[in-house]
Amino acid sequence: MMKKMTKSQNNRVLTGALAGVAEYFGIDPTIARVAFVFSCFFLEGAPVLLYVLLAVLMPKAGSSKQTYEKTYTHSTNGQPKQAESTSDDAWSDF
Repeated sequence: MMKKMTKSQNNRVLTGALAGVAEYFGIDPTIARVAFVFSCFFLEGAPVLLYVLLAVLMPKAGSSKQTYEKTYTHSTNGQPKQAESTSDDAWSDF
């Protein structure tokens, strides 16, 4: 199975593009960020254009919202879980 370069969802600072590149190459995202900053100084800002292109063109990885919906909203019989009713006495502390 081919590995895809996607934006990171769990290690992002701005868009997750640099962390996604780091995950793809198997390096620490901090190293990728430091290399990006140094390359901006030495290449006179040209990597900023590359970053914008990555941020726009890189697809997002599977979002955490989908994982949350799969894990917590479905009960074993396929029906959504119903909220438990409470008595009015439970709200007397407010």
